[in-house]
Amino acid sequence: MMASDRNGTLYIGVTSNLIGRAFEHKNGAYGGFTAKYKVDKLVYFEETTSIEEAITKEKQLKKWNRQWKMRLIEDFNPKWEDLSYNIA
Repeated sequence: MMASDRNGTLYIGVTSNLIGRAFEHKNGAYGGFTAKYKVDKLVYFEETTSIEEAITKEKQLKKWNRQWKMRLIEDFNPKWEDLSYNIA
């Protein structure tokens, strides 16, 4: 899950290359929603054993209301640090 800032705009996606994808968000590689709202901080992630499991989780999280997503981030990353610097 990427965020623009603490309590900011959120983006949920799936990737097989988290480090590379975070880099692309930071550099606005694809434009669009994430570039427009400067959604470039990795604040939450989960590892899965299969792409099918990842897609299922992504769809589940996208259905959650904002408050549940915020609580998930707060429990995992209370300071809303950009985790992309720590996963390399």
